[in-house]
Amino acid sequence: MTAEKLNSTFFYVLERAIKSYRQMAQRKISQEFGDITVDQLLVLQTMKDQPELTQQQIALAVFMDYASITRIIDLLVRKGFINRTGHPTDRRRFELTLTAEAEDLLAAVHPRIMKNRKIALNGISQDEISIARKVLAAITENCTNEGG
Repeated sequence: MTAEKLNSTFFYVLERAIKSYRQMAQRKISQEFGDITVDQLLVLQTMKDQPELTQQQIALAVFMDYASITRIIDLLVRKGFINRTGHPTDRRRFELTLTAEAEDLLAAVHPRIMKNRKIALNGISQDEISIARKVLAAITENCTNEGG
């Protein structure tokens, strides 16, 4: 496929938009909050919103593989954002809880995340956002329930 055709395919444009947003978001977060990544924040926010999730369930919720989640959680434990203790009833599992530092970080970074989204959606109408959501939901449905 030629570079011109590749650049015009829907999925290439979609991937480029996602990567551009993530790079911009990471740059802005790093400038304000230092050594924390978008993925680490996503894991922390998921744990805050759904504290009952296991490590495997967190991986599914944030669309990451189990090994990546394990590395991120290990790093967040070392940074003091997560407490990891033995599970009271299952020796093969750990209980993961957010520290006060993680709660403070999530509260502090929230306005930055909202600013990042505003930057990314500048000049895009609510109707366009609605159409994009419908298209992306349809693609997700097609890929999740592929027939044949």
